[in-house]
Amino acid sequence: MLKRKEFILGAAVGLTFAAAATAGGVISWPGAHAAPAAAQAGRLVPSAGAAGLAFAPPQGAPLSFADIFQQVAPAVVQIDVKTRVQRPTAIQIPGFGAVPIPGAPRGGGSGEEGEDDNSTTAQGAGSGFFISADGFIVTNNHVVADAIEINVRLSDGRELKARLIGRDPLTDLAVIKVEGSTFPFVSFEDKAEPRVGDWVIAVGNPFGLGGTATAGIVSAKARDIGGNENPYTDFIQIDAAINRGNSGGPTFDIYGRVIGVNTAIFSPTGGSVGIGFAIPAGIAKETTDRLMRGEKIERGYLGVTIGNLTNEYRESLGLPEGTKGAYITDVTPGAPGAQGGLQAGDVVVSLNGSPIEGSNELTRAVGSVEPGETLRLELLREGRRQTITLRAGTRPANLGAAEAEAGDPGTPEAPGVVAGEKVEGLTVAPITPALRSRYELAETVRGVVVTAVETRSEAGRLRFQPGMVIVQANGRNVTTAKELRDAVEVARTARRPGVLLLVRTPAGNAPIVLPFAKPE
Repeated sequence: MLKRKEFILGAAVGLTFAAAATAGGVISWPGAHAAPAAAQAGRLVPSAGAAGLAFAPPQGAPLSFADIFQQVAPAVVQIDVKTRVQRPTAIQIPGFGAVPIPGAPRGGGSGEEGEDDNSTTAQGAGSGFFISADGFIVTNNHVVADAIEINVRLSDGRELKARLIGRDPLTDLAVIKVEGSTFPFVSFEDKAEPRVGDWVIAVGNPFGLGGTATAGIVSAKARDIGGNENPYTDFIQIDAAINRGNSGGPTFDIYGRVIGVNTAIFSPTGGSVGIGFAIPAGIAKETTDRLMRGEKIERGYLGVTIGNLTNEYRESLGLPEGTKGAYITDVTPGAPGAQGGLQAGDVVVSLNGSPIEGSNELTRAVGSVEPGETLRLELLREGRRQTITLRAGTRPANLGAAEAEAGDPGTPEAPGVVAGEKVEGLTVAPITPALRSRYELAETVRGVVVTAVETRSEAGRLRFQPGMVIVQANGRNVTTAKELRDAVEVARTARRPGVLLLVRTPAGNAPIVLPFAKPE
């Protein structure tokens, strides 16, 4: 299971951050027997490689990576940070609950007069790399996000104070700067893309050990590692060992060109198991260039909750085989999508003329546009194609936190069964003021509310609960039991395996295919 770790706690189980600075430089490769390059300031310039093959190895490679490491290592740095964290005031003991820790400060870290400060200083370490001679350094956002002090240790042993220039949590990139003008630096290779199977070298600061090189290959490309933390990145997967402390460090090709920024690992133990992830150079260069210019990173926003159009959903909607798109499960009231006419149940198949094959493509396509830009969405609604034109909004900075909070409420307790009509194992009824109050349904919620569920039915197996609201059936809004029953009959007549329901749950809208019971 992939899981992002807190930077202070380090990498435990799951997706662990690997710290290593993002260096993007190309270097001079004299040949298989080249002598080590002398230390010098300025950009490290790569060779062109074999004719016609941007990633062809020089003759004799990879007999050794020593020449590459010696030439790029001066640009890679260790980053040490200090952060402020809260100390625990109690411990959990089974059977006793929270037991106060004797002598712990009472103030809880609020800092108000008369209260003790309950915070303490913690230290962390990561990696980074010089991207310019005047001291700009690329690293990961999670390395420096909460830092109150940042120090940089160079390969020659010098230690310099650094300041934060800018960061972008949604790509996990940040830029810091030290004072000076003659630093050796590298550059991103954003033109020639590496292939699966190409050699790579990761350089960084694992476990605080300092300049460490590991080698491997590109294992896969365009990896989606899940979650809301990096929705705009198709990661490069590499098997070069990266560990805690490698985060922010560069991944080089065999010419010393930076092709990625080490960011995370998949691990059941907290250490490297040969599955690491790097931010591609193209994304890293675009983002860090903007941060170096002092720009604020803003992204387009629709305000819709989306998922992939799975084969199960497609069959239930009666759409042709091969139909692809992003399925809208919810629309935020007042957001650009709602103002432009998007509805829950719509299937977006293209944006500004470019096909949309799934939710990731739509998220990244919308995020790549400037706020205020006009978007033309082609979509399927109730089986018919429509085109909607709207203007993109600005993605809220705390959108991920807001979505998490929206999913916090638990399933409401089921009150006594009320009257309704049975449809496929569900007892449903129109939403009356009494039912709206009983199930605490917002005034904006429309549909039929589930009041009872047959335990041994397909609906019971899918864990439908009283209080859930069926908003749509087969892509059509339903407000009565008859409309739901009619939608079920249409699907049965068309010999579909089930009916696609859009169901309002305490965590938001969710598409659910309710299979038809097989005749006994």
